[in-house]
Amino acid sequence: MPTSLTTGRTAGGIAWDAAGGGTPLVLVHSGVADRRMWEPAWAALSGGASAVRYDIRGFGGSAAPTGPWSGHGDLIEVIETVAGGPAVLVGSSLGDGLAVAAALARPDPVLGLALAAPGGELIDTAGPELEAAWEAEEAALDRGDLDAAVEVNLRAWVDGPFRDSGTVDPTLRASVGSMQRLAFEKPPFDRALAPHEPLVPPASGRLAELRMPVLVILGALDAPDVNAIGERVGREVPHATVERWPDVGHMLPMERPDAFAERVLRFLDERGGDRPAPA
Repeated sequence: MPTSLTTGRTAGGIAWDAAGGGTPLVLVHSGVADRRMWEPAWAALSGGASAVRYDIRGFGGSAAPTGPWSGHGDLIEVIETVAGGPAVLVGSSLGDGLAVAAALARPDPVLGLALAAPGGELIDTAGPELEAAWEAEEAALDRGDLDAAVEVNLRAWVDGPFRDSGTVDPTLRASVGSMQRLAFEKPPFDRALAPHEPLVPPASGRLAELRMPVLVILGALDAPDVNAIGERVGREVPHATVERWPDVGHMLPMERPDAFAERVLRFLDERGGDRPAPA
């Protein structure tokens, strides 16, 4: 059984939850969600490891930056001050790019990377599907229609190009929609006060530098653009394994939480991670 939940904020204002014991798993959420996306798999993950989840800035409960910042720098802070040691980084979409950037910037505390539906900073050149989704979202936000902007993202990232919205679990759509709307409602950062400092050179062109094992999980019902990114990660990372799961889309950690938790914990075991003693 997982230990009781601990929650807090880092010195930099990053909101986090932690539970469990053993080698840490640091969970980095998708760009249409916040740390609550891990809830369906949380009991299994925190029952088999020391699980840490946090909100990327601009999402959930994390504070706006008050000076120069970077997403991968925030993740490194979480690894060092919350996880407290070498960890396996577990990402989803946007979170995968941050996990890779952190591993490139500070490889020593990263035991491995488990990447579901890679995106974010791993996007080298956006394909037509990604461009169309981003343009539709921007148009909806420009006219102040948050409902339409949320629906654009649900169609793109929950339903995907191969399913009608009526065939997708309505609870899943409602959960992601709530998290995405909260992100849209948060005020934008003051870029003059708090400039973003990306990884230089960008992570997308540096995959061959990764020396730790990398697991990539792709959903067959996800956008082909996303799966092409995952396939490129598999080709360019020296120690990468790519798995393709049928009948699941972009939000596969939420659609198949039990299978996802089992695979992540097996990946942790393959890295020689310590598991908590049975209760």
